[in-house]
Amino acid sequence: MPTSLEALCHADTHHAIEIADRVWWVGHVIPNDHFQCHVYLLEQGEQSVLFDPGSRLTFAHTLRKIEEVMPLSAIRWFVCHHQDPDIAAALPMIDRLNTRRDAAVVTHWRAKALLKHYGLELPFWLVDEHEWRLELEDRALEFIFTPYAHFPGAFCSFDRASGVLFSSDLFGGFTEQPQLIARDESHFDAVRPFHEHYMPSSDILDYALNQIEQYPVEMIAAQHGSIIPQPLVGFIIDKLRHLDCGLYLLGQGDTDIQRLSQLNRTLRDITETMLLYRDFRDIATRLLEVIQRSLPVSHIDYYAALPDEQILSLKAKARFVGLVEPSLPNACRFIGQDLSEWYRAHTEEPALANHRLYAEGFCLQPERDDGASIAVPLTANQSERVEAMAILIFDTRPLITSSTAQLIAQMIEPLKIALEREVIYRSIDLERERAYQRSIRDPLTKLFTRFYMQDVMSRHLALQEREMAPSVSALLIDLDYFKQINDTHGHGAGDRVLQQVAELIQAQCRGVDVPVRFGGEEFLVLVIGQPLAGAVELAKRLNAVIAAHAFEIGRDQPLRVTASLGIAQRGAKEDIDSLIHRADLALYEAKRAGRNRYQVADAEGDEPRV
Repeated sequence: MPTSLEALCHADTHHAIEIADRVWWVGHVIPNDHFQCHVYLLEQGEQSVLFDPGSRLTFAHTLRKIEEVMPLSAIRWFVCHHQDPDIAAALPMIDRLNTRRDAAVVTHWRAKALLKHYGLELPFWLVDEHEWRLELEDRALEFIFTPYAHFPGAFCSFDRASGVLFSSDLFGGFTEQPQLIARDESHFDAVRPFHEHYMPSSDILDYALNQIEQYPVEMIAAQHGSIIPQPLVGFIIDKLRHLDCGLYLLGQGDTDIQRLSQLNRTLRDITETMLLYRDFRDIATRLLEVIQRSLPVSHIDYYAALPDEQILSLKAKARFVGLVEPSLPNACRFIGQDLSEWYRAHTEEPALANHRLYAEGFCLQPERDDGASIAVPLTANQSERVEAMAILIFDTRPLITSSTAQLIAQMIEPLKIALEREVIYRSIDLERERAYQRSIRDPLTKLFTRFYMQDVMSRHLALQEREMAPSVSALLIDLDYFKQINDTHGHGAGDRVLQQVAELIQAQCRGVDVPVRFGGEEFLVLVIGQPLAGAVELAKRLNAVIAAHAFEIGRDQPLRVTASLGIAQRGAKEDIDSLIHRADLALYEAKRAGRNRYQVADAEGDEPRV
């Protein structure tokens, strides 16, 4: 049975201690160490779990305590909440002792990137690839994503059956004297300095706490400091909220606490924006509001490189819709270049002599009528290549102090993330559109395929039956004597003729019409929303332009080609195959009548006529 809370306070830490149902503390207390590291064991038969195995300093003690509960071979899963050696350095020792082929290290992909350098034979089981859940013998482990607390891939583990949260670095503490169980509210005095020094920002900490509060936590099995029992869980969470974490990192030599406080608040709001918003328009609007507290910015425009070497323009006045413009600010010429070229140009080019380049990398560009703009180059991660540019527009020339320069410098990373994310989304959308177009377009002529035609017309005809869509006519086009072109000039010449015919058809069609490569040298145009006379007019134009066109096929004299056309208007409840069949019969009559002409089919069921 789990040890009672009172008994836990006096438990013998030389042995394994059951802190909750089938949950054991198997760590080791290092004397006179303010930074205790705990190891926990979840007893699950042959599916047992060891949380944060520990360091080389403590593993012998941990192994002895594990074997008081079960053999090491019963442990299948070794959870590593992060990659630091205080909890992961024992992995190579476990690797050597492991005899199970199904054992694995459970972690996040970001931690795996570093843990793999231990050279383990144990495979990795990634929480982010398994829907953040691990099924066990009589319960399931749920993994809670708490990014940046303390590293990008940080997460916690929750055992709903016992209510125990294995919290990784969250809720840790520096303890003057080792204390397995937190006894009262004074324990926050140990928790506070740990988080102020270790967590990057209060926003990141608050976000993690919000995630954790969605779970019915009965006990916090902290990785450092002391285990937090249920009576103190809510109190500690409330006290941690809005704690000023990482404040001193902002100073950069500045000891003015008011300025640091304002800067910290601004950066906290920027971080919150990045965490809470996904749509770039929302991010850009929120960032502007935050920055306007410290700088008289009118608006901010963004420019970023797309994979196809185009520049994505995200402008405030266009509501950040995302356009690729031919006319771009001069600063955008540095997108795609190395950052060193940005510095060189601003120090050597006479045209940029009145621009002020700051050590933080941004440039103040004066404008007429006392206005100005600040161009902020944004590089890719771990690269000096400028991938994007943020242009801050001012109605009056701003005074750039060390504090505002520092604010702009601190903006760079969030802006990089926001723009990089937007470029990824836009690139995915572009590639999805290209893939869709490839699936519905004939690769040679770029006209629609028969498959697309069947799909779109089946829906159109269904709507027409309900009098919700306009009428439709079919115009079938066949090139006269096309086989002779292939036989005489080769299939390459034939392909060029087909491409040029497709261009002529496309040029004569309206946006609502559906031009299709029907097969071989046959083309089909579905004329939408026109009476039969409209389809006949289109046939006349196509007949004339094809006959008049000089087809370039790579020889001295251009080739002359003619086409025969058949037209049919859809009858009541007629299906698409029947409509095309009647147009085909009319086409046959046009060919039999001498080619280079069009013929019209009578109403459904009648013979075609000239």
